Amino acid sequence: MSGGPIVPPATIGVLGGGQLGRYTVVAARLMGYGTVVLEPDPGAPAGRVADVHVVAPYDDPDALDHLAATCAVVTTEFENPPAAGLARLARDVVVAPAPAAVAIAQDRLAEKAFLRDAGIPTAPWWPGGEAGARFPAIVKTARLGYDGKGQVGVADDAALRTAVAELGVACIVEQRVPLDVEISVIVARTADGRHAAYPVAENHHAGGILDLTVVPARIPATLAAEASALALRIAATLDYVGVLAVELFVSDGALLVNELAPRPHNSGHWTLDAARTSQFAQQVRAVCGVALGPTELTAGAVAMVNLLGDRWAGGTPDWAAALADPDARLHLYGKAEPRPGRKMGHLTVVGDEADDVAARALALRDAVTR
Repeated sequence: MSGGPIVPPATIGVLGGGQLGRYTVVAARLMGYGTVVLEPDPGAPAGRVADVHVVAPYDDPDALDHLAATCAVVTTEFENPPAAGLARLARDVVVAPAPAAVAIAQDRLAEKAFLRDAGIPTAPWWPGGEAGARFPAIVKTARLGYDGKGQVGVADDAALRTAVAELGVACIVEQRVPLDVEISVIVARTADGRHAAYPVAENHHAGGILDLTVVPARIPATLAAEASALALRIAATLDYVGVLAVELFVSDGALLVNELAPRPHNSGHWTLDAARTSQFAQQVRAVCGVALGPTELTAGAVAMVNLLGDRWAGGTPDWAAALADPDARLHLYGKAEPRPGRKMGHLTVVGDEADDVAARALALRDAVTR
């Protein structure tokens, strides 16, 4: 990073105001940095804890110029900031991760092509308009889909053509593969190539949304080491700066990379309570070019369960049921309106053994909504 590391009291800018930005801002402020959030929602979680909340669209020229003038570095907390906005910022201030890396990760076709060219294994895939897909398959929008949105399962060519037509945008078709388990690796990298990886996480989804994360993943140690090496290789090939999440399938005992997330990740929330350095503090360290923190677990195992807005259907959940367990940690994101499928918070449970903490986390979540 030209000019050396960025140290307090310099100001860090964040594009995006969700919970990932909130935790990044908190980490930055605890380290002594100033913080500015650009987010159009005046009640956004990150904006409520930042020194300055610029309430404007992500591509607003005046807002972007304000960030460029007041910040030493600007990062993002979601993968879909407008490319033109990032490019405008990059003319005058350090943007990390770089706009080129974000552009790859925010487009599934570009991402899969990048992985193919880098020799990284993935499930077979095809652009949505091309022939040759093998079934069963899943059709995904190339951009903007997340948490199961913009995805359609198909079993034959007729269903594929219908799905592509109904989605109405550029799509990717991915062959469904046998699934042993889904895992993710959170890695961090500085501009000068220093890097670190967190223990591999095991992930379980419900309705396309992450439901449960267990760390360490219950997979062979050799496979975990291979997954970490793949994730670090991807970060280096991208010349990535910041925290990167690499989501993978274990299919018939082999690793296949599914998606990249150019930011801290839901499956890394456990690091707040059970790692020597949280993924959010690591994001600050990486984009500022200071020493990366240690990533080891501080407990034998940890499990995290998401708290979606559905849990509020019968009224505010009974948080006393969770907080009565000394090994449980409750996190609420400060979102005013609970909606079905909306991530409102999470619970983590720390302990000695993976099976135990997973069962306890699920039981506690049930207990707060009975």
